[in-house]
Amino acid sequence: MAIKYKKPKKLKIFLLATIFITLGGVIGIYVGLKREPTIAESVPQAVEPNATLSLGKIHQTSTREGKKEWVLDADSAYYIENNNQLLLKDLHVVFFLKDNSEINLKADQGILKIASNDMEASGNVVMQNQEYKLVTEKLNYRHDRRELHTNVPATIFSTSTQLAADSMAFDLNSKVLTLEGSVEALINKDFAL
Repeated sequence: MAIKYKKPKKLKIFLLATIFITLGGVIGIYVGLKREPTIAESVPQAVEPNATLSLGKIHQTSTREGKKEWVLDADSAYYIENNNQLLLKDLHVVFFLKDNSEINLKADQGILKIASNDMEASGNVVMQNQEYKLVTEKLNYRHDRRELHTNVPATIFSTSTQLAADSMAFDLNSKVLTLEGSVEALINKDFAL
């Protein structure tokens, strides 16, 4: 005598539901992975057409005889191999003086010449220390002379004076400021020598 085994209806429904849920989960995971970006994303193309290399945030320090001369930070940089220079965006440079004081320089963009460590800053250039603030559109730094200079109009502000000139130079070693061409000075009445 043969015994027939009857599968309960509830077991069939449970097995079918388990299969459909598992299959739906696998399909969902597959579709989700297809939409996710790959781990190795492509590097964005350089904004500068002649750039050999594009970099994100950079930080560079220049030292001489074991002493820091300046520290440069920029939000992005593009290396131009033909000119051996970095094109910088949103740069900030701190110059260190012999008396342990600092001068901060900020600009929209700049160029660092790799071989000489000379710099050019342009666009909303602001240079300041605790006492003075200089505003101009372009400022150059000669590393061998430790000199900042500009050939475009510059204005210097302090609490008691305001100086404007067509060009200026500032020696970081001697702290001597030279103003040239149409120099104007506004002096606060509280100014004292």
